[in-house]
Amino acid sequence: MSVFQNAMRQLDAAALVAKPDPSVLEALRHPKRIFEVSFQVRMDDGSVRTFTGYRVQYDDSRGPFKGGVRFHQQTDLDEVKALSFWMAIKCAVVGVPYGGGKGGVTVDPKKLSPAELERLSRAYFRAIAPFVGEDVDVPAPDVNTTPQIMAWFADEYARYAGRQVPGVVTGKPLAVGGSKGRMSATGQGGLFVLDEHLKKEGADPSSVTIAVQGFGNAGQHFARLAHERGYRIVAVSDSRGATANPAGFDPQALIEHKSRTGAVAGFAGGQDADPALILETDCRVIVPAALENQLAAENASRVRAKIVLELANGPTVPEADVVFAERGVVVLPDVLSNAGGVAVSYFEWVQNRLGYYWGYDEVRQKLEMLMKQAYVDVRGEADANSVTLRQAAFALAVRRIAEARLAKGWQ
Repeated sequence: MSVFQNAMRQLDAAALVAKPDPSVLEALRHPKRIFEVSFQVRMDDGSVRTFTGYRVQYDDSRGPFKGGVRFHQQTDLDEVKALSFWMAIKCAVVGVPYGGGKGGVTVDPKKLSPAELERLSRAYFRAIAPFVGEDVDVPAPDVNTTPQIMAWFADEYARYAGRQVPGVVTGKPLAVGGSKGRMSATGQGGLFVLDEHLKKEGADPSSVTIAVQGFGNAGQHFARLAHERGYRIVAVSDSRGATANPAGFDPQALIEHKSRTGAVAGFAGGQDADPALILETDCRVIVPAALENQLAAENASRVRAKIVLELANGPTVPEADVVFAERGVVVLPDVLSNAGGVAVSYFEWVQNRLGYYWGYDEVRQKLEMLMKQAYVDVRGEADANSVTLRQAAFALAVRRIAEARLAKGWQ
């Protein structure tokens, strides 16, 4: 089953709780706009290659389309459609005034030189420039895209528009209008959700063991911040390997090791492990922070953790959700747990529009308030309807989207 089909199954489950008008449900089954672009990039050897890129604008009932751009060899239209739908849900869950969008290029950026990566980034954004804008569609980083790439995007849009428009993309470097706290926002937001969930159990962070799948931006910042908070990080994997230590280790040392070597394997503070088994680690919390479809019916029954904190988009397929519900495993869903990124993107966009910038402490405080309130809202919806947190989050979002459509008189 495709990623988008899984997303639609989640929508169906939410509809049983939210009971929206059929017209709203029908609208949410279809992206509003789909753009597929082909563009050429001159490679370092003088040859010219053609690449395919996408931008899906799913729903703008609650505000401009919003969502990241990923560069990955497996990116296709089906994936981008699903991700743009999840963005619409995510923005509604945390209450930021955006709809959902997503973009991507089918490419393995690790095979490009720095100069080729810049030319590809600029060419992609030139191709989609007529369809985006700070009041229309606001891209951001995602898998394999960085603040530097966002700076290239913003520069290309300025050339297209003939003026500086810093709010056209978020996740930019501080030097060109980025926000303090944006780099760590996804991991920090996920940690706030975990804190709020464990608070009712009275759990001491030092007694909570965590395994993290994926050691990119979200995984690194989450692991570092969780360790500082007192949680015990016992296993981490990336695309090349894994490392584990039941006693726990300092993620900052692992970050430095990966920066030097390009992988988590070989870390002196742990023992090399099988990355395919990272989600089956004997621990309290697993954190899928890589790609979608990592937890399926086949391995969900082998998960030993009691909590799944989803920092990746769509890491759990519907069949695994059923297994987890039967086993009493709590899933803190992606549309809540990883919404810290879009929350601080919203803060960045507001600062760009105001031309006035906040300090790190102010950004962190605003993020904490927003994420903890979102958890309380979702928890309340789940308790009131005796459903999972995922069903509750989707139902809450669908209801908020429906309210916006009704207020505008949309069918």
